[in-house]
Amino acid sequence: MMGAMVGTEGGATDTADGRSAATAAGRAVRGPTGRWWLAMGLVLAALNLRPAVTALGSLMEEVRHGLGMSGTVAGLLTSVPSLCFALLGPAAPRLARRFGPASVVCGGLAAVAAGLALRPFAGGTAGFLLLSALALAGIAVGNVLMPVVVKRWFPDRVGPLTGLYSMALTGGSALAAASTVPLAGALGGGWRPGLAVWSLLALGAGAVWWGIAARDRAAPAAAVPAAEEPAPRMVRSPTAWALAVFFGLQATGAYITMGWMPQIFRDAGVGAGTAGLLAAVTMLVGMPFSLLLPGIAARARNQGVIALALIACGLAGYAGLRFAPAGGCWAWAVLLGIANSSFPLALTMIGMRARTGAGVVRLSAFVQSIGYLLSIPGPLLVGRLYQATGGWGLPIALLAALLVPQAVAGVLAGRDRSVEDET
Repeated sequence: MMGAMVGTEGGATDTADGRSAATAAGRAVRGPTGRWWLAMGLVLAALNLRPAVTALGSLMEEVRHGLGMSGTVAGLLTSVPSLCFALLGPAAPRLARRFGPASVVCGGLAAVAAGLALRPFAGGTAGFLLLSALALAGIAVGNVLMPVVVKRWFPDRVGPLTGLYSMALTGGSALAAASTVPLAGALGGGWRPGLAVWSLLALGAGAVWWGIAARDRAAPAAAVPAAEEPAPRMVRSPTAWALAVFFGLQATGAYITMGWMPQIFRDAGVGAGTAGLLAAVTMLVGMPFSLLLPGIAARARNQGVIALALIACGLAGYAGLRFAPAGGCWAWAVLLGIANSSFPLALTMIGMRARTGAGVVRLSAFVQSIGYLLSIPGPLLVGRLYQATGGWGLPIALLAALLVPQAVAGVLAGRDRSVEDET
């Protein structure tokens, strides 16, 4: 998602017309809607960009038993987010140019609400998967358009508003991980209402964006840049490929963690509620790092050292999960949360590895599309290994092994060079 932000900002500032359009949009919205209303809408939308994934992770065992779902199919379910983000995210800017970003965000939130409300009652695995894909399609739109919204309506506050929605995104992840199990118990009826209740959050956010879209008539369409168009020449850049591999492998680890970490702890004897809290801790740890790491990385001449430090935390966390999952569970949760901060590092390197705004747009599109496609097989393989072995030894070993090529890619991507010199 944030990679789109880096590219969007670069593209919007690449021409005087882009700057003037963004400024005009920012001024236009100060009227009937009010910037505070837009800021609230931004936060509400960001809160809905991860609960579809993290709430499911907290109740994965109940969902599998309730639907008769195999470990392989459950692995497929944890791969669906990456697939949706890779395939559907690039369509969002085109839709926004045609219908307006506010209307498309509103439509995306409607898809999230419908998918989350209906999937627990689909009556079978196929229906559950299809309705999960509907919710994730809406999230994919939001992933791309939230940065566009910031640039369009807050051109003079891009940094603070980006930080605001980044924190809301992480907060939504943690909230769903920590509270889904208690909510399921409080609502009665097992796992189904515990998952469906998150549709209400999306419905509320969609109502706010309905109002924003109804008032979004004066904002110029030119504020939405063509950030989704890939640059064929990026395939010739070793740095672009290194960044894509780094991005894809960090996404693999992050989505496996979100989808399977509660189950790992539960299989080790940790209670369901505590397992959800541990997953929430992993996500909350990323909040301060998402704010601090970009500044640290931007001041460093070579970001490879930072990548290696994060990967070392990941290796330590996986070792703990393998040999003492319950005994040091809180420490492993914190270490893996630090390791998952490779995401903001990847976004920072995207912005630093190109000299021009157009180059950042193209690099961001290439890295995200290739990276998310690379991340799809990992959750599938983890689910298959878990089903075949009945334990977590091999899946965790696989996760640790994937950190090795991620470290190599991070070192290569962190070198002080630009893709323009390689294409």
